[in-house]
Amino acid sequence: MQALRHAGPVAQGRTPHVAVVGAGVAGLRCSDVLARAGVRVTVLEARNRIGGRVHQGESGGHLVDMGPNWIHGTKGNPIMGLAEKTGTKVMEPEEEGALFDTGGIRRSDAEAVDLSSKIWEMVVGAFKHSDDHSATIDPQTSLFDYFKSQLAETETGVDSKKRQDLLHEAQMWGPFVGDPVEKQSLKFFFLEECIEGENVFVAGTYKDILREIGRTATDPAKVDLRLETEVVHFDTTAPSPAGAGAEHKVTVRTATGETLTFDEVVITCPLGWLKRNHTTAFAPALPPRLSAAIEHINYGRLEKLHVTFPTAFWLSQRQEQQHQHDEADPKHKHKHRQPLELSTYPIFTHFHDPSYIPHAADEAWNQSVVSLAHLPSPHAHPTLLFYMYGPCATHVVRSVQGLPPHSAEYNAVLTAFAEPFYSRLPHYSAADPSCTPTSLLMTQWQADRFAGNGSYCNFQVGLERGDEDIEVMRAAGGISSTRGLWLAGEHTAPFIALGTTTGAWWSGEGVARRICAAYGVDVPEDAMASAMAITGHPDLEEEKKVLDASKPDAANLAGLAI
Repeated sequence: MQALRHAGPVAQGRTPHVAVVGAGVAGLRCSDVLARAGVRVTVLEARNRIGGRVHQGESGGHLVDMGPNWIHGTKGNPIMGLAEKTGTKVMEPEEEGALFDTGGIRRSDAEAVDLSSKIWEMVVGAFKHSDDHSATIDPQTSLFDYFKSQLAETETGVDSKKRQDLLHEAQMWGPFVGDPVEKQSLKFFFLEECIEGENVFVAGTYKDILREIGRTATDPAKVDLRLETEVVHFDTTAPSPAGAGAEHKVTVRTATGETLTFDEVVITCPLGWLKRNHTTAFAPALPPRLSAAIEHINYGRLEKLHVTFPTAFWLSQRQEQQHQHDEADPKHKHKHRQPLELSTYPIFTHFHDPSYIPHAADEAWNQSVVSLAHLPSPHAHPTLLFYMYGPCATHVVRSVQGLPPHSAEYNAVLTAFAEPFYSRLPHYSAADPSCTPTSLLMTQWQADRFAGNGSYCNFQVGLERGDEDIEVMRAAGGISSTRGLWLAGEHTAPFIALGTTTGAWWSGEGVARRICAAYGVDVPEDAMASAMAITGHPDLEEEKKVLDASKPDAANLAGLAI
């Protein structure tokens, strides 16, 4: 696809005034690069804080991430560099997990490993099939369809129970993209690839990473940061106050009616916000192809529930003592342990779609649960983190919407949802106070209009030109009818970082560099600069070739980005 180049007048030698709308990761990185280049920057943020979907809350006195928990791929990843710079502790969890089937019965560890391994083999196969045959795959074919076809071809000797187990295990892909696997596009499954290296859990939360990303934007001497300033309209039709022949200007209007004028405006609002507002928030209207791209790419429904207890009852006393010993003396880690079944419980617990909880038959309510008691010291705490997605997540959000967090009614609703799951964990007893939650905290991104009423982009069945749609949004800056406007965010990232904090970072940096190039402004390099950002070069076909050449040998897949 031919890149869409900046259509505004040549502005070499003039320093622009740039507005960055949104102080999430993309907006903060964009403002940092621009400010270091000497550009005048104003950041307009609707919330009373920076970070956007990167945000922390407290559950039982413990700091928890309400947004992303993971860094997807460690090789050349600037977010990993920031974790190291800030001393933020991360961990690479062991992959094994406990598995409870649809009847709530825990399967043996051997069965859990067998089912998981088989599905991941098929996931890798699906990725390769999508990458090799995307052009000929029917847009209506889902990832789940692929799984079913593979089981029909390769597992003919497997009994129906094993086949159903595998299909239930396949539904565990839902939390990775925020929607049911039955809706995941096979045609564009290859876009779920992420950076090489391990996927690591941010044990110390994103708090210090966010502070570092926002260091420039929160410095009044470098950036004019305006919190609680919601932008509702963008106008590129009004003539410049200087009259005919002057540089074109962009006027933004806030929710309070204030109008502000800038040379360039970078819109880092989430894809969900664009989907809800792209037909009304722009004058003139966005070009049809850009509007179509915004409508085509889906916006996921991943939510998180933190359930905190007095102690981590699901761990045996022996395991808790061993965990503390491992942290105190890492050289002896894993030595002298009892067999796994006798003394330990894994960090991950997977619940297949539960038949023991009333819900719609066509909605999968499977759960992925992470034990935060397994985090390294001093970050471990007795909390279970539930990842929920799709219809199940929507149901729970609607159940607590409007209820004050931590109120008796709020806690009762969330306990009623979570108890059928955690009550199946080892050592649970309803009569034991240590098994009664002390705090529950639920994200409500679907009810958050500033977050776009959801989580992050994904690719659903019916999508016909998903890769081109991403490129169109990424190239949106400078389209003739919207000159002076640029889009940034995780939905405009390089293909290997879509839907991640890294993608947001790269997209913000890339737009900042393109603006600086248009005005002939040099960008000072910094330790976190990355060649993967669109470094002022708008030729997206060339970028795609570079990215394709750097693909890992096997599918390293994104997910759980929020």
